[in-house]
Amino acid sequence: MATKNEFMEQQQMFGHPKGLFYLFFAELWERFSFYGMRALLTLYMVEVIFEALTERDFATAAVYASYGSLVYASTVIGGRISDQILGMRNSIFLGGILMAIGHFVLAIENNTAFFLALSLIIVGNGFFKPNISTFVGTLYPDGDPKKDSGFTIFYMGINIGGWIAPLLCGWLAYEYGWHYGFGLAGVGMLTGLLFFWSGIRKNVFGNRGLPPNEHVMAKKVFGVKQGVLVPIMAFLSAPLIAYLLSAYKSLGAEGTFLGDQNIVNIIFKLIGVSILVYLAYIMFKATLEERKKLFVAVLITFFMTIFWGFHELSGSVITLFAARNVDLTIMSAAQTNSLNSMFIIILAIPVSLMWTFLSKKNSNPRTPYKFGLGLVFAGISFYVLALSGNSANEDGLVPFTYLLLMYFLISIGELFMSPVGLSKITDLSPKRIVAFMMGVWFLSSAFAFQVVGFIGKQLAIESTDKNVGGFETLAVYTNGFELIAKYALGAGIIVLLASPLIKRLMGKVH
Repeated sequence: MATKNEFMEQQQMFGHPKGLFYLFFAELWERFSFYGMRALLTLYMVEVIFEALTERDFATAAVYASYGSLVYASTVIGGRISDQILGMRNSIFLGGILMAIGHFVLAIENNTAFFLALSLIIVGNGFFKPNISTFVGTLYPDGDPKKDSGFTIFYMGINIGGWIAPLLCGWLAYEYGWHYGFGLAGVGMLTGLLFFWSGIRKNVFGNRGLPPNEHVMAKKVFGVKQGVLVPIMAFLSAPLIAYLLSAYKSLGAEGTFLGDQNIVNIIFKLIGVSILVYLAYIMFKATLEERKKLFVAVLITFFMTIFWGFHELSGSVITLFAARNVDLTIMSAAQTNSLNSMFIIILAIPVSLMWTFLSKKNSNPRTPYKFGLGLVFAGISFYVLALSGNSANEDGLVPFTYLLLMYFLISIGELFMSPVGLSKITDLSPKRIVAFMMGVWFLSSAFAFQVVGFIGKQLAIESTDKNVGGFETLAVYTNGFELIAKYALGAGIIVLLASPLIKRLMGKVH
């Protein structure tokens, strides 16, 4: 964390440390690579990797859920290794290199290469993602009011990358072939690393992001320096993760205890149970006041997990719905993944100004109300898709405007929930376990993908026809969207009704 004097000594640009803008572009291009690949992933699995399977939608849902869960879970491990051994700079470089290699390996049309590529991206994201976000915070001293606006600028880079990547990668994949799209994602990752390296070369970061001390990298484990051992282990872990991803088939028959669970599902269920047991132990040891706030922190995390579980359907079920049952004249199904980021960019400032205006009127709703409203917006967005079937043409295609409206509404819900959630976890958690609770918060995104996988399996279409679509698939999707809408609305209404009680438990935390 920068001191006030160090902050003043940094090179400035628009009133912010110059390093912020190098991190902005590094993250923009990293997110370009991540979201560009994600826009193609589900369609690529359905139309190429699992094309010969009747249950290809089911297999795709299983792999997509496992990939998403492991991508977010890896950040907890990568962040810990960075804190203890590598430091942020080395972690960002290692993660970026692993992700770039993964994107380029995706350009090889081979099933083994496919799973290995996903595993490299998972490991790389674990090192890159938590560290570049943390790096931004080190540029500002504690309590600096400019830090919030600095993070706003930084997160704008995330959404710009998430907006343009599906458009460009989707266009290349549609016009020239899948692997050109994946290749462009790899180029994006390398571009991000070049921006980061340029910032280091120009010394805009000062001495920030270095290993925790000068001896830790040289310390030997099994006769190998830790600074060398970590990258070796990172690369060696990729085949194991690739095996976990490829083991997507159910371990048990329908109706048995294991049911349609695969290895990754079981791992995350065990992690979930372990976290709940440990949280129960912490609450038992905590004071009454701590217990109240910790209960609210757990509740916020739970409802955020539900929201992300529905939101992340954009990269799986909603993309398939767009490909099969939306009249796409403006963009391809892969390119529709850009709509969420587009609306976040458009709506972020108006929503922020609305909260400021309401604060001046002493009417700014507290966190529980924002969470409840966010879930309500998510529910309404899925009802829009459920109603779209009433406007289908003779081929079972619905107007594009329904999809556009859906993304508009769910983006509002995201802006109501996501920006406030993380800060409230730090405010509500006892100081002695705040790092653990932050880890639980990040893991909530991993568990959200388990929700994505479950829903994807329920809405799977059994067919090997690449042109599958029509009223039969439309009925499956719209009925599923209606059920999702009911759950999201129900959760939102519960939160709104319980908000007065939750507000009292939160105490002075807004």
